[in-house]
Order: sequence, then C-alpha cells, then structure tokens
Amino acid sequence: MKLWGGRFRKEEDKAVHCFNESLSFDRRLYRQDIEGSMAHARMLARQGIITLEDRDAILDGLQGILEDIENGSLAFSEEYEDIHSFVEANLTDRIGEAGKRLHTGRSRNDQVALDMKMYCRAQTAEIRELVKELQQALLTLMEENVETYMPGFTHLQKAQPVTLAHHMGAYFEMFERDRGRLADAGRRMNTCPLGAGALAGTTYPLDRAYTAESLGFDGPTYNSMDSVSDRDYVIELLSALALISMHLSRFSEEIILWNSNEYGFVEIDDAYSTGSSIMPQKKNPDIAELVRGKTGRVYGDLMALLTTMKGLPLAYDKDMQEDKEPAFDAIDTVKSCLRLFTGMISTLSFRKDRMEASAKNGFTNATDAADYLVSRGVPFRDAHGIVGQLVLLCLDRGIALDDLSLSEYRAVSPVFDEDIYDAISLGTCVKKRTVTGAPGPEAMREAIEKCRSRLASGEERA
Repeated sequence: MKLWGGRFRKEEDKAVHCFNESLSFDRRLYRQDIEGSMAHARMLARQGIITLEDRDAILDGLQGILEDIENGSLAFSEEYEDIHSFVEANLTDRIGEAGKRLHTGRSRNDQVALDMKMYCRAQTAEIRELVKELQQALLTLMEENVETYMPGFTHLQKAQPVTLAHHMGAYFEMFERDRGRLADAGRRMNTCPLGAGALAGTTYPLDRAYTAESLGFDGPTYNSMDSVSDRDYVIELLSALALISMHLSRFSEEIILWNSNEYGFVEIDDAYSTGSSIMPQKKNPDIAELVRGKTGRVYGDLMALLTTMKGLPLAYDKDMQEDKEPAFDAIDTVKSCLRLFTGMISTLSFRKDRMEASAKNGFTNATDAADYLVSRGVPFRDAHGIVGQLVLLCLDRGIALDDLSLSEYRAVSPVFDEDIYDAISLGTCVKKRTVTGAPGPEAMREAIEKCRSRLASGEERA
C-alpha cells in the first residue's frame, strides 16, 4: 500500500520499490511510531478534529498492532514502503474508516522525525546506563588498588610511578565526560517535531504542546522547516558514541599490551579470551582487539551521516532516510562493546608483583631523586643533570638507582645522604604526591569518594 498513490497513473517499478523502501531497517521504530500515533490521535480528539469514537477505535487498533508485533503474530511484509505505511495499513484493515483519519494534520516527514527522536532518546538513556556500569567496575578496581604500584608511561616509556587506582581513574574521568555528553545530547534532542507537517505546519488547530508533553518532551520544536530537516541530534549522538569508542579503543590497546608476555601485567579471564586453531599455547585478547577494531566502524557511521547531510537544502530530502542504518549500527555496536568490555574488565586478574617490579626497574623514581636535591638547595636544572649522570651510570652497569652505593651517589654530588634511599623508594615516590588529582593514597581516596558520589547522584561532572 502506498500512501501517495493517488497522484500516479503507473505502478512503481519493483526495483524502485526495493531501492526506495526502508521497512527492512526502520521496522525497529515500530514502538515509537505507534506511541507517537496514539499521542497524535488523542490530541486530534482533544481538539475536536476527530470524534471520540474514532479516537478510541484508533487507540484500540494501535494497541492491538503493538501487541501482535511483539508476540510475533503480526509479521512485517515487504510490500510496505516503511514502518509508517505498515502501521497505517494494518490499522485501516482492522478498524476501517477511522484508521484513515489518523494521518490528519501529520506528514511522514514530522512522523519519522518524531520516531527517530524518540528512539535516539531512549537509546541515549540506555547507553548512559551502560557507561555508568563500566564506571562502577572501574571504581571497584580503584577502591581495591590504591596502593598497587605500577609504572606510568609517556611515549610508551616508563616515566613516573603511579598506582593502578590512579590509572583506572583516568579512564573513569574519560567515561564521565562521555556520560555528560550523552546527557547533553539527550537534553538537546528532547523537543517534539510532531505537528510540523511536511515543512510548513498545518491549518488544523493542533495542540503541539499537548502532544509534546504526552510523549515526554520538554516542548515542541520552534520552526517547522527545521523540525523535519534536522538530524543534528542523530549526528550529536553518533559523535558522542565515536568518543566512547575512542576511549574504549585506547583502553583496549593498553589491556592488549599489558596482556602480552613482555608486560605480563594482567591475565584476561578465559571467558573473554580465545585460542588458536594451530598454536595450542595461545590465549588471545580477541574481545579487546574487536572493541579496538569496531571503533573504526563507529567512526564510519558518523562520517557517513555527516557526509549525507552536508549538501542538503531545506527542508526534507529523501537522502535523510540514510540516517537510520548508520545510527542503528553505531548504537548497536557501542552497546555491545560496552557490555563486553565491562565484563572483561570486571574479571581481569592483575599481576601486581610484575607491575611493581616494572615500576622499580625503569628509573621511574628519577624525578624524585632530582626533587631530593632541590629540597637541599640544588637548582632543579642542575639536579636534573646530576640525576641524568646517575642514570647513565646505572645503564652502563645494568642496575637501578636504588642499587647505587652512597659513595657512588656522592661521587656525582656530595649533597646526597643516607636518606636518598627512602626518598626514592616506590612507596615514598607515590605517597608524596598529594595534590588534587595525583596518585598519592590521600589524594586518591578523596578522588574515589568524589567518583562514588557522582555515580550515586546520577549527575555527571560538568
């Protein structure tokens, strides 16, 4: 059934129908389409545009269609162009003439904009909860590892000692920003386009504010042309998903490195690993690798929609049908990545001995040795050079700063004393870092409390 067939003398070519149809993918909007139609019918009756009897017949018919779709007794048929024509045709078949009055004061343009906004709004809320679940898993790791020492890196080279809690906290903050971006996107998309018509509103006395409120929107959109041609909310959601994917990918890269024999910092649980078909010793980090790989896919979805929208004139153009598949794909991909990544992180085994040994054997305490000299009156630039000489000496001998004798220290600078060894111990190096945001236990526990408070309140950091 075509909603526009009256103007045409010939049937649509079958190949054109296949190229033009969207039911094969927009069928997932059935609930939003039905709920939006119910709200529209209530508003039409409230305004006296249709009778109460027609309203009740429409509502009963739509409820029946919803139930039959969800229990599997009503199948989607390829003869229909889209989810809108599918629902309307089935409604008319069930209730007769009243079904034909549902579309009064409405266009498929504002109808699909409504469906897509409602769908994106629901998915945004769901993804926010998945991000929060990942943050909760990270918070648990932070609470358990305030004094688990490990090397911090810059340029993939050991830099300064940190803790596992501090490292996990960095990702907590990334995902906190992601959760905030999703909340912002959700607020901006929460205006109702229904009533905008094809592009210029309608002559019927619609109550758009009533419809918006009944569907949980903050209010109606302000410009009817923008209402039907806007896909910023989809692009903004995909942008937020691309950033989530980037953060997951960076995290995955570290898990993959840490899981290697060369690092040996973690062991991934068997449930989140796979083996080799030929090498029996292999235990591969496939979940982390796939999460890293799927980031490119999400980026592609975002770029596809940006490219589709970049040259479109006002108002609605059929090109906008191409918003759905990349949006659905990005949403599905990120949701599955978040679920699996959270499970993987929650079941990781950390080799704390390997992490601490790595921190000790990479001169991560060199800055603290320089700070020791500074605390005794040596200018930092001179202290930097002195410790650099000591590092060269250690490299030549294959030892750590902790292994040098006091006489060897004093041969380079007489300022060194017995307390140098305590000053450069791993525990001291970390514990002295007490400024806000640092890895010291005091600062870290304060940060953990703030993280816990944010998750409990449901509010993201601005």
